[in-house]
Amino acid sequence: MNLPSSSFVVHQARHVETLVTGRPTRDGAGVRLTRVLTGDLQQRLDPFLMLDQFGSDDPKDYGAGFPDHPHRGFETVTYMIAGRMRHQDSTGGEGLLQNGGVQWMTAGRGLVHSEMPEQEEGRMEGFQLWLNLPAHQKMCPPGYRDIQSADIPEFHTPEGVLVRVIAGQSHGVLGAVARPASAYPTDPLYLDLHFSADLTFCQPLLASHNAFVYVYRGAVQLQGAQGQTHDVGLHRMGILSNTGDGVVLRGSAGTRALLIAGQPLHEPIAQYGPFVMNTRNELMQAVEDFQAGRFGR
Repeated sequence: MNLPSSSFVVHQARHVETLVTGRPTRDGAGVRLTRVLTGDLQQRLDPFLMLDQFGSDDPKDYGAGFPDHPHRGFETVTYMIAGRMRHQDSTGGEGLLQNGGVQWMTAGRGLVHSEMPEQEEGRMEGFQLWLNLPAHQKMCPPGYRDIQSADIPEFHTPEGVLVRVIAGQSHGVLGAVARPASAYPTDPLYLDLHFSADLTFCQPLLASHNAFVYVYRGAVQLQGAQGQTHDVGLHRMGILSNTGDGVVLRGSAGTRALLIAGQPLHEPIAQYGPFVMNTRNELMQAVEDFQAGRFGR
C-alpha cells in the first residue's frame, strides 16, 4: 500500500522520557543475557512485557540454550541477528532461526517449546520480545511462524536509512507480520533501523501507542520539541513520551536500533514466570493445566 508523503511527516517529535540500562541475568539453562524491559515497566510500556538481548562469542554463554519450558497468555518474538537456534514445540511446530530471521510464536492457551543453539562456536546474538495478548485471546489456539530473513520486507528511505519491517507498517511498507487491529488490538510496530552515514529517520506514531527505542550498535540522537535533542547510547533503551505524532532520530555510520511501538491493552497483568494472565485464579489454572499435561493440545 502506497501512502501520500504527508503520512511520513512528523510535526511534533516525541522526546525521551526515560533512559533504561538493562540488567545482566541468566535464563533457560544458563544463557547469559541482558533484560532490558523488566516487570516494573510493563504498565508503562503496555502491551510489551519483556525485552531481552543476548549476544556472545563464547559458547559457554549460550551453549545450553533454552530446553523445554511452557508459555501461556502472550506472544514471543525472537529476532536473530547472528547464529542459529532450533525451535520445537508441543504443537508440532519446528523451525531453524538464523541470521536476520524471526520466530513469532503465539502461546495462547499454552504450549511447551525449546530453543536450542545449532552451533558450537561463533557469535550468537539477538532479541526476544514478549507481547501481551488481550483477555479475549489469551486462550486462543497456540501458533508459530518461522520467518526467514529474505521474507522480512526492507526498504531505504529517501535519506538512505535501511529499514527492516518486522511488524506493522513504515513508509507504506507492510511488515512480515501485519494483522487486523480488530483481531490483534496491540497493533505492534517493530522496525530494525540501519544507518550507513549521518542520517535522519522519521516515523509517525499514534499518540495512544507506547513506544521505545533500543540501540544495539552505535548511538542515536532523538529530536524533541523546540529543537531539544536527547541521546540514547549503546545498549540503552529510550522510553518515548506520548506527546507528539512521531519520532525523529539521527544515527551515524554503523548505528543500528530497534523502534518498537504498540497500542496498550489497559488490562490487569498477572504474571507467574512464563504465564501471563489477567487474574491470580487464571494463573493458578495455568499452572494446573501445565502440570496435567494439557499444554499444546
